[in-house]
Amino acid sequence: MGLFTFIKEAGEKLFGGKEAQAAPVPGASQEDRNIKAASAIEAYIATQKLGASNVKVTFDGAQGKVTVTGDAPTQAAKEKITLCCGNVANVTSVDNQMNVTTPEPEAQYHDVVRGDTLSAIAKKYYGDANKYPAIFEANKPMLTHPDKIYPGQKLRIPAL
Repeated sequence: MGLFTFIKEAGEKLFGGKEAQAAPVPGASQEDRNIKAASAIEAYIATQKLGASNVKVTFDGAQGKVTVTGDAPTQAAKEKITLCCGNVANVTSVDNQMNVTTPEPEAQYHDVVRGDTLSAIAKKYYGDANKYPAIFEANKPMLTHPDKIYPGQKLRIPAL
């Protein structure tokens, strides 16, 4: 699956920016901040109920890099876990090393820019704006509404 890049300032605010940066914070080492951030990301993945097991996240705050291991039931779940990790503020890259029980072809990805809509993205990838529900479904439960996407977010674009 490889290393995926993300926009550092975009995404869920699971942990404080100051906690994730390499600058010293009185009473907390960089390692403590990395462990706290990794735990927050693991908890966020768990709330998405993607059926993964043995999920372990490590975070390198100096580089903004997340590494995730474990077992995913499907390729789609593995890709959603990549997005869970990467669409978090202060994360710039994700190395997903998870095993997949049921391998499938990988999806494409789209980086949302200002003015994007799911309909416009569907038109670009599928040639039909009315196929936006396929993109919405492919990104649930991280997306809760088709109109709630934001610049910097990375979306899965599955094959039809």
